[in-house]
This record gives sequence, C-alpha cells and structure tokens, in this order.
Amino acid sequence: MNEKEISLVLGTAGHIDHGKTTLVKALTGVSCDRLNEEKKRGITIELGFAPLKLHDGRVVSIVDVPGHEKFIRQMVAGASGIDAVMLVVAADEGVMPQTREHLAILNLLGVHDGVIVISKADLVDEELLELAIADVTDFVQGTFLEGKVVVPVSSVTNKNIPLLMEELAKLIDRVQPRTRRGPFFMPIDRAFPISGFGTVVTGTAYKGQVGPGMEVSILPADQDVRVRSVQVHSHTVDVAWAGQRVAMSLSGVSLDELIRGDVVCARDVYRETRCFDVELSLLTSFSEPLKHWQRVRLHVGTADVIARVSLFDKTSLLPGESAVAQLVMEEGVVATIDQRFVIRFYSPLVTIGGGRILFAYGKKPKGKGAKGAYKQCLEELRDAKGPKERMEILVRFHGSISRENILVDLQELPADVDEMARQLQKDNKIVLLASGVDCYMSQDTFAHYQHDIAAFLKAFHEERPHQAGAMIDDILTGPLKSIERKTARLLIDFMAQKNIFVIDSNMMRLPDFVPQDDSAFFKKLDEFKIFCGNLEFQLPLIDELQHGLSMGEKEFSLFLKDLRERGEAFVIGGKFVLAKDVEEKFITIVKEIKDDITIAAVRDITGSSRKFVLPLLEYLDARGYTRRVGEKRVLLLHKLEQKSQK
Repeated sequence: MNEKEISLVLGTAGHIDHGKTTLVKALTGVSCDRLNEEKKRGITIELGFAPLKLHDGRVVSIVDVPGHEKFIRQMVAGASGIDAVMLVVAADEGVMPQTREHLAILNLLGVHDGVIVISKADLVDEELLELAIADVTDFVQGTFLEGKVVVPVSSVTNKNIPLLMEELAKLIDRVQPRTRRGPFFMPIDRAFPISGFGTVVTGTAYKGQVGPGMEVSILPADQDVRVRSVQVHSHTVDVAWAGQRVAMSLSGVSLDELIRGDVVCARDVYRETRCFDVELSLLTSFSEPLKHWQRVRLHVGTADVIARVSLFDKTSLLPGESAVAQLVMEEGVVATIDQRFVIRFYSPLVTIGGGRILFAYGKKPKGKGAKGAYKQCLEELRDAKGPKERMEILVRFHGSISRENILVDLQELPADVDEMARQLQKDNKIVLLASGVDCYMSQDTFAHYQHDIAAFLKAFHEERPHQAGAMIDDILTGPLKSIERKTARLLIDFMAQKNIFVIDSNMMRLPDFVPQDDSAFFKKLDEFKIFCGNLEFQLPLIDELQHGLSMGEKEFSLFLKDLRERGEAFVIGGKFVLAKDVEEKFITIVKEIKDDITIAAVRDITGSSRKFVLPLLEYLDARGYTRRVGEKRVLLLHKLEQKSQK
C-alpha cells in the first residue's frame, strides 16, 4: 500500500509515568526515548517523535512530550505544533496534577480535538477501570475533550490498540490539515551534527513549504543558510510542508551558532521582535489577578524567555478573563501571526495563561487617543478571518502604508500580498497608489483627502477665478500637509490619472472649472503699473492704492494677493505697496550709488523722503541684496546677479 503523508501532527499529553512513550511504541513500533538518561531513569526528558501509519496508508507525525512538571518547557515546545492530542491517563492513578496542567496548556495553545486514552488497563480490574473512565469523563467536562471517545488500552498486552488506531483514523478525518500556503516557518527543537550532512535541525513546520536548495534564514541568530536535504520520518523528500515533522541539513551554519528558540524561516519575511500584541487569557484555576507589567515566563514555539505583561486599560486581569495586551520580552524572539503561547509565573513556575499573537511587531502607543485606536485595531485583528482581512484592517489603521512595511506586518509572501491588494482594491476596500514603490491607502483616508482637496480648490477657484488652478505645492502644504510628501505626491498623481482632479503645468484644478478671461485682470494690472509709476518712489499706502484703482475691499484684496503671487507687487513696511517696475528702478539707482548707500544719498537721488526711503532700504536688506554696516549699506552684487538670472 502506498503511503500518503498528511499535514497533521498528533501529540501526547499526561502525567509522568502514565505510559505515553510506551503507548507511542505500541502504536508505531518506535521508542521515543533516545537519550541514555531517559532509558536509565525510565522517564521522558526531551521531545520524542514517531510516524503513525494508519491502515489506509496515511501517515501522520506523533510528538511525545515529557510528563514531569520540571519539563513543562519541553512539553510546551512540543505541544505548540500539534493539531490534535491523545490525553493519556493511567488506570491505576487517574487524573493527576500534570494531567490538569497539560490539558490547560493544550487549551491555551488552541488544540480543539483529540481522544482520551486510559493506559495500563491490564493493571486494574473492571470496577477500577470504570472508575478511572468516570474520573476522566468528569475531568474533561467543559473542555474541548468533552464528549470525545475514551479508549482503555494496555501497551503490554496490546488490548484495544487496534481499536485506538481506528479512533485515531476517525480523529484524523475530523481534523483539518494545515494549509501549505505562506512563507516557511519552523521553530527548531533539536540541532545536531551528522557526518557527511553537516548541521541538522528538526522541528514541526508551522507554515509554508521547504525543499533542497532553498535559501532560508535562521532567526534571531541572523544566519542566512541553504537547505541541503530534507527528510520526513527518515525519508528524503523533495518538499516538506506545514503540519509535518521535518529534519533538514543546512550549509552555512555551525552547531554552536544555534540556540534553543531559533526559527528556520523564509528570507526577508520575518524579523526579530521584543514586543507582541496578543489576545491573552488567564486560566480560571489561577488563584490571583495578573497585574499590569508583571514579570512572567513566556513559552512561544521552542523559545523560553522572560517577559512583562502590558495591559492597555486595566491595572490587572482576573482569573478566567481575556483581553488584548502586549508582551514585552527581555530578549529578542521570532514568531508568526496566530502563533499560540503560554505564560507561567516567573517564580514559582505555574502555568497562569496564554493566548495567540495578533501582531508580531508591537509598538507602545503614546497618548490616550492613540492607545484607544491601537486597542481597537487589535480587537479587529483578533476577529479577522485570514490575512486579506488583516491587511484591510492594518491599512485602515495606518491610513496609508508602503508595500514594504505591509509585507513585514503581514508576514506573507510578496506575490500573495500583491494578489490580496488587487482583490481589496477591486472590492473598494483600499486604494493602490503605484509609482515605483507601491503604497496602499484606505478608502476612508482617500475619501477624506479627496474631500479636503476638492474644498480647497473650490475656495481657490472662487477667490481667483481667472487663475488656471492652485500650485501643487499649495496642495502639498495645505490639505495634504499631514502626510509624508512622497505619499502625498503619489496620491495627487493617482487622482489625476483617475480624472478626479486635473493637473496642468504644475497647477491643479477641479475638472469642471473653466478659468475666467484674464483680460480684465491684465487691464487692472496696467492701471496698477501706471498708478505706481506716477508716484514712483512716493510709495502708495495699501488703502490709497485701493481707492486709486476704484476697487471694492474684497476685490482689491484678491487682486493684491494675485499681484504678490505673480511677483508684480510687494508689501513693505507692513503698509506700503512696491510695484515690480519701481523695485527694479530703485535697485538700479542703488547700484549706481554703490559705495555710498545712505538714507540721505538715496533720498537726494530719488527726490523722495526718509518716510519712503527707509522702508525701501530695509526691504533690500530683508531680500539679501544689501547689508547694513553702521550708517551705510553694502551692496551684495552676487545676490543681485542671482535675482537677475531668475
């Protein structure tokens, strides 16, 4: 019969010396106790692994975990990657402390299905066996194992082992195999050298696929390596995938460069982090509140680190309660979204809670408003159904985000992110701004900026109906001043491409706007030049100019604003109007004086008075054309040359 590997891992759980390892050997023929100390002491210390071959040819992996309370770290490391469990309870002892803690940990790790095995059935009579079954049945009430089949077995006499195999086949039928999509992610639980193969690492693959020749990273060790060969259940394969026990030999890394907690993963997708955003739940059996910033021991994947719990709007979390929170680690770890974790008291080591990672790269929000928005985003991520919905939530939270940053935040392959972006844009959930580097913007943010730009241009057109439109810089420093200039420019270009607004000669306008005839403006401009030319250096006051041109207050205010924007007039001294032609004549006179620029000298040559000459000279100082030295002014010819070249 041909064997068929299934993307699914079964785990054992239960108290020490309840026969878990012996049961695995009876089912698979493989002894998971490989260490001399394990064989000598008769207890499991490290994780054990074996292939379970069903009668129909399907093969799944079994992870055998230690039952002793001192080895909970190893138990969590193994249980973190399992999809279903065999809870083993000895018929002669019944439910014990580690039975309870293991089941609590399995619940925290998100395991949802399994079978219950009453081991050592050959050591008790029928009456005691019935009591053991009743004890376990009562114990699992209210847990994911409530109502699951209970199979009494003997690994010594082989009693009911065939029946257990049938129940395991039904269990495997029920459990959904892991998806093979996504970037590869595998926490390392063992690493050792093999002659001719180099460094070999093993683990349970959480996400993606891996094969010989693939370039991968080891984090947080920060090593880029190449996969030489891959094995599943001691068989060399061309590809291994999520939900399988995987062994791979690596080139480019030595054994002493690896530490417990390292992860083999796809390159350029995952990063080391010291802060998780999480959904955290406390066990109902926990006897006291968990305080904000309390120190805990965090088990995630195969990593075991010290962390602090940061609560957003609570001073403590009560037993049985759940909340979104942050875990701030004392050292860097690598984890993936939706990965499960367990927290235990720092001292004494007691399991108190756990949950799942909502966002792997948490940041501390500053300010009450920012904290509330951040918490709401996490609550939405908690309820999200898959990476596409997470992408929509993150884009909406940020308003706009680059493709480079969303790749890191989502921990997905570039091609998958691009496809999700196209689907979300098609569904009018996001807007894709593309120009060299892609940028994603939420529909709400896009609509907000579109509204603000439209209102800005509408007011601009009403005030200056003869101008073709507002300068792009006015848009960037006006309605788009709150966003990065590069993103703002992408947004403007996108809106122009979609004919939302019109761009012409670096000016922007509403699509239905038609500039008024400029002839009226230029006629008034001629009147202005004549009026100021007649006064020459006897500069008109602002209100004198308004009356001289016979214009209303609002009309004159817009006219003077246009003159200044076009460089045809300047307001100096806060009250005088200097026409461009008069400015040029005055600069010519100053050039001729050259080395004797004083108020008196300029007054005499211009035939003006100190009242007008002083603000004119101060205007030249402000423009950088002259510099005052004592009672005289020095001409800065290079500045004047730059002006003439413009």
